[in-house]
Amino acid sequence: MLLISAIASGLALGSMYGLIALGYHVTYVVSNTVNFAQGSSVMLGAVLGYTFAVRLGWPVPVAAAMALALCAGFGLVIERILVRPFAERDSNAWLMATVAGGIVLDNVVLFTFGKEPRGFPSLLAQKPIQIFGAGIFPLQLVIPAVGLSIALALHVALRRTRQGKALLAVVQNRDAARLMGINVRRAIAFSFALSTALAGLAGILIAPLFSVHSDMGTLFGIKAFAVAILGGITSASGVILAGLIYGLTEALVTAFFGSVYTQIVVFTVVILALAALPNGLFGRAAVSKV
Repeated sequence: MLLISAIASGLALGSMYGLIALGYHVTYVVSNTVNFAQGSSVMLGAVLGYTFAVRLGWPVPVAAAMALALCAGFGLVIERILVRPFAERDSNAWLMATVAGGIVLDNVVLFTFGKEPRGFPSLLAQKPIQIFGAGIFPLQLVIPAVGLSIALALHVALRRTRQGKALLAVVQNRDAARLMGINVRRAIAFSFALSTALAGLAGILIAPLFSVHSDMGTLFGIKAFAVAILGGITSASGVILAGLIYGLTEALVTAFFGSVYTQIVVFTVVILALAALPNGLFGRAAVSKV
């Protein structure tokens, strides 16, 4: 019973990590940059969803759609103000700029939303389903399904569609992409909007299982970045698989050894895995051109 419950919890957590990590993947494969305010985007999705659904009384689907739209808008702001000015000058200062942007957002939400954790209404029935004697909430089954479906759709879109191939062409050769009629700036901005929308979706999905507060996304963002590196940040399927492995490991360690050992064991496993596979599970080493 404990094992089944831990597996269900691990799959839900892992899928959430995978969704957030997919955001890192999208911006990296399009612009060769990442958004280190991604964890704050998780929090923003949950806080906006709570505000619209609970405080304003909107239907949950409408509240979630508006929250995701605003998260995407936040991604556009991040790209335009905190990434583009530095990336176009070949400066890596966007690393610190996006970190600072996330901290600013966290504190703005702290002063406006408050610091008290709040419960988010469940998107599905709150009565657990009995599976092999363990009570599993329906949302714990929906989150992995959503995560895997989005990962598959993203992989197909990037590799099989004309628009997806255009996005990938931007990072390979921007000048050639421009000559082919691709709007490079728009493509990069779109990748950041999609990235933060994925993080916001993860926040909305996971909020009913946790509580909503201003710093809820910090640790999630760090773990998701570890997942992105572990899975191979250039591979959507590798990222989501790494998320599932990470979530399962975390849940099993917590269930059988206690939460005191969770971070020690999990991050030790990450270090050892990266030592053995420096490019991640499905990542590929960069090709040096001479």
